[in-house]
Amino acid sequence: MKKFSFAGAPLILIPLISGTWLFSQGDTGKETTDREHAVRVFIDCDHCDMNYIREQIPYVNYVRDVKEAQVYVLETRESTGSGGRKYTYIFLGQEEFLGLNDTLEYACRPDDSTDYIRTWRTQMLKMGLMRYVARTPLYSEVKIDPSGNVVQQEVTDRWNNWVFELDAEPNFDGEESYREFFLRSSASAIRITHDWKLEFDFDNRYTRTKYSYEDTLYTSETNYYGFDALVVKSLGQHWSAGFRTDLVSSTYSNTKFGVDFFPSLEYNVFPYSRSTHRQLRILYGVGGAFNIYNDSTIFDKIRENLWMHQLQVAYQVVEKWGSVNVSLEGSNYFHDFSKNRIELGGFITMRVLKGLSVRIRGRVARIHDQLSLQKSELSEADILLQLTELETSYNVSGEVGVTYTFGSIYNNIVNPRFGNGRRWF
Repeated sequence: MKKFSFAGAPLILIPLISGTWLFSQGDTGKETTDREHAVRVFIDCDHCDMNYIREQIPYVNYVRDVKEAQVYVLETRESTGSGGRKYTYIFLGQEEFLGLNDTLEYACRPDDSTDYIRTWRTQMLKMGLMRYVARTPLYSEVKIDPSGNVVQQEVTDRWNNWVFELDAEPNFDGEESYREFFLRSSASAIRITHDWKLEFDFDNRYTRTKYSYEDTLYTSETNYYGFDALVVKSLGQHWSAGFRTDLVSSTYSNTKFGVDFFPSLEYNVFPYSRSTHRQLRILYGVGGAFNIYNDSTIFDKIRENLWMHQLQVAYQVVEKWGSVNVSLEGSNYFHDFSKNRIELGGFITMRVLKGLSVRIRGRVARIHDQLSLQKSELSEADILLQLTELETSYNVSGEVGVTYTFGSIYNNIVNPRFGNGRRWF
């Protein structure tokens, strides 16, 4: 572990009339260094506290366009088996630093505070930027000081990598003619190692709604109980095998009791070790289900056994030009191939030109497998309040966003006064 601090006296930023800044070490007698010669850095991060980063790392120039940067920094994140997150930082040199690249990782625990995580995420940025700062005149403004607290010790995990979580979320909303009570509770047990991935989740959702209209009181209730289990075994850098099983009871889906079991095999074209940067996963599974319905279905079934198979393809790439996340899923029942479903969804962000970025998010589904639809006529309340699943042949959603920014390429100043725009924080 390394700790970075400024050498000697506290660092003082002195504004000049020309608009540049000088770095001063107080009365140490050292020659000041012009920040104009600092490394130009572009940080590609969706959930970074940039104000904090600018305060903690003032010896670089932050630019708002990747093409103006000498160093491009990309942060990606993944959930860890303990419930925390692993942050991966990719440093790519540009211009005179071309070919000077690096990758660093930092993992936090689920109980780490926001401030602690923010501090160490910024610490990783400091350490990764040092090799570039060392090649500029501002190298003299930074001191690397080992803390001396690192000791060799054996780590013993009495929980054997198991992580447990309990959650309860009651919610109440009301007005003169409307009342709603919502309760969600869940429990999970997860164990993730390099060889195994075990996830067990229980989820319960209950909603009671009362509303009055023209002196008439209407009351509705919905219930959902679900238990999911996922067991996966690693078979090297490209293959995985496992199964998923679900137990469910849902008034919305007209299911009194349902259970399914799906053994599956997955192949990743790229090594799993590069999953934060690039993935192309292909999964195929064959399984069966047994369902008991609350009411007769539109196919006159009160219970049935079903067999089906499914194919999933997921592609993800994160580069300095943007990111792509696309998934395609298809499934159908063996007893009737016309009962099928195909879904395509994705999220794409692209930097098209200097200052111009485009983001596209969408999902489209062709639906012909609603076997549990209730046969009896639905009430007006069921339809308007979406208390029961309705028949549909498709589902579409999406959004498109375009952002264009122009002006000064530098963005070094922190000023929190009066909050951020219309937001107080």
